[in-house]
Amino acid sequence: MRDLSTLTHRDADWSGLRVVVTGLGVSGFAAADALLERGAQVSVVDGTSPEEGSPMAQRSTILEVLGARMLLGDAAPAGLLDEGVDLVVTSPGWPPTQPLLADAAARGITVWGEVELAWRMRPEHGGAPWITLTGTNGKTTTVQMLTSILTAAGLRACSAGNVGTPILEAVLHPDPYEVIAVELSSYQLHWQDSVRPLASACLNIAPDHLDWHGGYDAYLAAKGKVYEGTEVACVYNEDDPTTRRLVEAADVVEGCRAVGFTRSSPGLSMLGRVEDLLVDRAFVPDRGRQAAELASLADLGDEGDGVPDHVVANALAAAALARACGVPPSAVRDGLRAWRPEPHRIAHVLTVDEVRWVDDSKATNPHAAAASLSAYEHVVWIAGGLLKGAEVDDLVAANAHRLRAVVLIGRDRDQIAAAIARHAPDVPVLDIAATDTEAMDLVVGQAAAVAQPGDVVLLAPAAASMDMFESYVARGEAFATAVRRHHEQG
Repeated sequence: MRDLSTLTHRDADWSGLRVVVTGLGVSGFAAADALLERGAQVSVVDGTSPEEGSPMAQRSTILEVLGARMLLGDAAPAGLLDEGVDLVVTSPGWPPTQPLLADAAARGITVWGEVELAWRMRPEHGGAPWITLTGTNGKTTTVQMLTSILTAAGLRACSAGNVGTPILEAVLHPDPYEVIAVELSSYQLHWQDSVRPLASACLNIAPDHLDWHGGYDAYLAAKGKVYEGTEVACVYNEDDPTTRRLVEAADVVEGCRAVGFTRSSPGLSMLGRVEDLLVDRAFVPDRGRQAAELASLADLGDEGDGVPDHVVANALAAAALARACGVPPSAVRDGLRAWRPEPHRIAHVLTVDEVRWVDDSKATNPHAAAASLSAYEHVVWIAGGLLKGAEVDDLVAANAHRLRAVVLIGRDRDQIAAAIARHAPDVPVLDIAATDTEAMDLVVGQAAAVAQPGDVVLLAPAAASMDMFESYVARGEAFATAVRRHHEQG
């Protein structure tokens, strides 16, 4: 078995390395392609057989032409790891309990994720620094805010990782970036050990993906890895003490600072909010007596309901990470002004007869749904899907006073119904058992029947979508389409 300790940059000797790449998604393809280019012997395993003409089939054809052995569907031999494998590179969707990965661990075969491989594919000298961030919720919004700020500062920057662009593509881009903002899921963090970011952040922590990790402690440990090896600043959420504890437990570079952000007035070495301003008391010459004005709430946009607290928190985290890189206050302001939220994140669909319809399909866990619900006074809540082991009692109890009615969908809707019976027994519950393509029309019809002027009909499912929809995007699009269809017919 090869010694992997020398594989620390793209120009190291990767030739002849025997690698199994698990998963033929976008990240798996990028990993296999990069390894083949450097002379590695690559076998690609995926339990799915690609349909002719599909993106997966196209990726398979390209890799096969480049020399990869493709083991798709039922083609993977049972004794694959008996063939002298040096390394397994896994896609983030594969849990550690997956038989091939568990077998590799039992044999002492090193398993890297795409992030670990990407870090080791950086140039030996002068590679773009990484700014890494994670959190149960808000990662994509924050990393895009951060990239907008970095760009406003005149830096060639990009968002990569869990946000959609494979980190390997960013690292190996022929026109090198000056800085890379890296969104990391707990899946990705689980498999990485060598990353040394310039600055890092954990936005918040709430139970999620417990089925993948095998429990909350393992999930928390994965999130905490975002801080390991940080050079300049570990950014934490003062309003979420767990994130501070993760910083305190991290092994960082000597001199690295802990910098907090809070939706309230900031203390020393923090960023925070003073009335309608975002201010910095961390990266100023005299933190005891000075604060730098970074932006106003108006710079974050306002559709009439005010800026939600979690958007303010995300903006402060992005600003802290950017300031750790030396970005001036004016670039923070300009970057936040230029930022626009992604679809399906508290997106306004329609307002009809003083009832607002809002799509927050991206609220795929209770913590995200809580942030969404807290932004409104009276809500007809559309919830349900795959809870992934999460509990919803605290969510329901904290928001019972807001609920006009609840429309439930998806496989785990009975669990939410039971929580409502315990904590909000007077709230009407409308159960939609249908799972076909017309289910969302039924949902919208039921919600419209109970909504009153001044209410918000909010799709914030608190659950994943895959029991009924291909993705949270498909769920949100189905909701928005059904809302428009309902009102056109009406």
